[in-house]
Amino acid sequence: MKEQLQQLLIVSLEALLAEGVIAEIPTQIRLDHTKDKTHGDYATNIALILAKQAKCAPKVLAEKIIAKIGDSSLVNKTEIAGPGFINFFLSEASNSAVVTDILASAEDYGLSNVGEGKRVLLEFVSANPTGPLHVGHGRSAAYGATVANLMRAVGFAVDNEYYVNDAGRQMDILTVSIFLRYLEVFGEDLRFPDNGYQGEYIKDIAKSVVAEHGERWRKNADELFEDICKDEAEGGDKEAHIDAIIKRSKRLLGEGYQAVFRVGINSILGGIKDDLAEFGVDYQQWFSEQSLIDDGLAKSTTETLQETGHIYEKDGALWFKTTDYGDEKDRVVVRENGIHTYFASDIAYHLEKFDRGYDKVINIWGADHHGYIARVKASIAALNHDPEKLEILLVQFANLYRGGKKVQMSTRSGSFVTLEELRNEVGNDAARFFYVLRKSEQHMDFDLDLAKSKTNENPVFYIQYAHARICSVFRQAGEKGVTVNSSDADLSLLIEGSEKALLKELNRYKSVIESSALQYEPHQLAYYLRELATNFHSYYNACPFLVDDDALTQARLALIKACKQVLVNGLSLLGVGAPESM
Repeated sequence: MKEQLQQLLIVSLEALLAEGVIAEIPTQIRLDHTKDKTHGDYATNIALILAKQAKCAPKVLAEKIIAKIGDSSLVNKTEIAGPGFINFFLSEASNSAVVTDILASAEDYGLSNVGEGKRVLLEFVSANPTGPLHVGHGRSAAYGATVANLMRAVGFAVDNEYYVNDAGRQMDILTVSIFLRYLEVFGEDLRFPDNGYQGEYIKDIAKSVVAEHGERWRKNADELFEDICKDEAEGGDKEAHIDAIIKRSKRLLGEGYQAVFRVGINSILGGIKDDLAEFGVDYQQWFSEQSLIDDGLAKSTTETLQETGHIYEKDGALWFKTTDYGDEKDRVVVRENGIHTYFASDIAYHLEKFDRGYDKVINIWGADHHGYIARVKASIAALNHDPEKLEILLVQFANLYRGGKKVQMSTRSGSFVTLEELRNEVGNDAARFFYVLRKSEQHMDFDLDLAKSKTNENPVFYIQYAHARICSVFRQAGEKGVTVNSSDADLSLLIEGSEKALLKELNRYKSVIESSALQYEPHQLAYYLRELATNFHSYYNACPFLVDDDALTQARLALIKACKQVLVNGLSLLGVGAPESM
């Protein structure tokens, strides 16, 4: 319906263009659903946009636009509101026509080609493979997967990518953490470092090293810790302590160091892949940070920037002049010890992304990475790419509540709730829905008790219950021998207030999908589905569907069948199921 109204506006504006009233027609004509029913079904601000070039008041231009539209079976009436908004009141026939459209398109209803097949690379989650995914990562996973679904629904070609941070110091800390637990299996008495990874999963991986390599890499703990500087709890420096253990472990183990590392990375990354797949999150590519180093791209990219004057040497280190691009200070890309920083790898990674020829590159990062945006965009500009092609979407951490109390979490100490544990407790559907129920940049409180409840206060239960109720109506129809013939239903019989409200809500679906996709805001769809469910439940309580009048029965069944289809389509985009009974 929106597309048809827009076409009416285009025809009107073309007529005014031919008469010289306006000089040009905008490529985008905004037409929005009205929130207040007294303002009609749709409204446009086109008269305000074009008033200056028309050299007349917006209200005067609005009158001219309406006059050129003339009579249309789509529109019951038009009104000019405020400074020059045009409000459209749809005819009953055009409002109910949405039922026919939905039933004809079925699972394809709501799809469009707004994206025109443009290629998008969407990178999200990309958690360090130092442990299992926790509930904070779950929010990024649900958000990223849903944004991808929505963008594909409106015609973008989206590839999901996970950047595996399998190089650098955190990987060394992981490796020595596993190695120390490995030594403990053989009875070696040692003090585990304050800065090591403390979780039970480290002990499990250590047992896997034993299973694969036996005692091959066993070393004497006294030899490992001899003359090692004190840890923080001992009055020393925890960073220097763990770095010394890393250096000593590499020397003692030799090739065994990489063997321990491989068991660890394979175990953790395998768990992450399984966890995400079970959560309904799929990736087209898994990109290794180590590959940038192995292929020499991190080194060559740094050299290119140095040759073009974007990098300078200071105190034995190499610095990127990111202040030239608005960053608050310059950033180190190669430390004085010759080791490339994480930023150096990130520059090379983004260069590699852009070289793949995507029309748009989107990164979904934790909100704590906000300060990182300027330096990454600086590197893109320095490498002669358009930084505007990169969009950064930020996701706030999720706070978990159980019994009204906040669950405390720390990845390093191992005291956290994993995504797998969350999914097992509340189910995938509740987890996926709750994660996208707020704007991604807003803090969210995940109430476990609410997510598990079977009440109307639980939004996902409330929406799924609407779908199950519709399925129940059709089961009852079958039991009563009612033959459903929605294609020939007389939709003009849908005149009750609750029917009109439901029709108006169904008419909004396409616009909601487009807006959710283009603004990267899945919560718009989540809220819409809750409103649709509310309208259906009101209809369910107000009107019987299986009545003595067969024509009215068929009309009402057609309406709720269309509602059922939209619920299925919308929930599917959110990664949520639509159960037929509850």
